[in-house]
Amino acid sequence: MPDGESIVYLNGRYIPENQAAISIHDRGFLFADGVYEVIRCYQGRLFEEENHFLRLRRNLDQLRIEQQGTGRLAEACARLLQENDLSRAESTIYLQITRGAAPRTHFFPGNDIPPTIFARASRFEPPRREQKLGVGIVLVADNRWGRCDIKSIALLPNVLARETARERGAEEAVFVREGILTEGSCSNFCAVFTGGVVTHPENHRILPGITRRVVVNLCRQLKIPIQERGVSRNELPEAEELFLLSTTKEIMPVVRVDGETAGGGRPGPVTQALQRAFAEKTGK
Repeated sequence: MPDGESIVYLNGRYIPENQAAISIHDRGFLFADGVYEVIRCYQGRLFEEENHFLRLRRNLDQLRIEQQGTGRLAEACARLLQENDLSRAESTIYLQITRGAAPRTHFFPGNDIPPTIFARASRFEPPRREQKLGVGIVLVADNRWGRCDIKSIALLPNVLARETARERGAEEAVFVREGILTEGSCSNFCAVFTGGVVTHPENHRILPGITRRVVVNLCRQLKIPIQERGVSRNELPEAEELFLLSTTKEIMPVVRVDGETAGGGRPGPVTQALQRAFAEKTGK
């Protein structure tokens, strides 16, 4: 393979990325009819692998996408790390599955149409400076569809929100629905009040984040009080600390909201304790 060219997985084949192509009739291209996953790899080890694949299978069930061919994905991920010389590196794996290629109709094609299955492994540079110093967020109206618990590739509202954050010099946009902060455009959101962590409950309004689940468990292990409820916009100024959670951000302190200092302007003790526990869990 040419220097610098990645090997990807597409429908059972391992091929150079410049040879990977999908049909113009693919329903992911035409309708955003598909789901995806992003898995973090630490020194070649897939973190929370089982929970990522459980969520992927659940999402496929929710969209009624056939799961034929998905049984080899764990094997494909391991091979992609080897093929791309990432077995001892920090990396991520991106997985995407669509309903496949078929004549364009709004109703589903027949069950004889196989899904399109794609995976790619990429070297990853963790945002260490931001994790140490903290980042800014902006608040935006949550105008997404009613099934945010599905990790759908239909992400246009998230894209627009993240671009708004970038334009305003912030790292992330956090959605607000009916006065309640739900989650970020690509992260879950947490606040700390009187030493306890508060985060939105898992329901149709947020994605059930894998990192979120790990941090909820870490709070219980560290005897940090944890409440799963929505944080209102009105109580946000009272928060002692704020942080984001995601596969790539891990535990990211928030020190500015809409340009104003938040949480004392620096990462707080609860956030830092969780960062240390998370680092220990990942073996960093």
